[in-house]
Amino acid sequence: MLWTILGLIIVGLIAGFIARAVIPGKQSMGILMTIVLGIVGSFVGGFLGFLIFGSDPMGGFLQPSGILGSIIGAIIVLGIYVFATRGRSARAR
Repeated sequence: MLWTILGLIIVGLIAGFIARAVIPGKQSMGILMTIVLGIVGSFVGGFLGFLIFGSDPMGGFLQPSGILGSIIGAIIVLGIYVFATRGRSARAR
């Protein structure tokens, strides 16, 4: 159980950092929010992968397709976050 949580945090950190590198602009978030971004992205990517491909969720989450799905999901979540916060900051001016 501990190794699963640790693995989820590490994959979340990697996916979050890659998503932040791919999305242009400055994202004002620390390392904890980057981990949360990656973990949420893992869930989004896993859900989309299940919907599109109908894969077996019992295959484990540390697979190349799972890691790629985590990165893609994190990019989607970060894109939505950036779009939502930029719209809010533009309205505040």
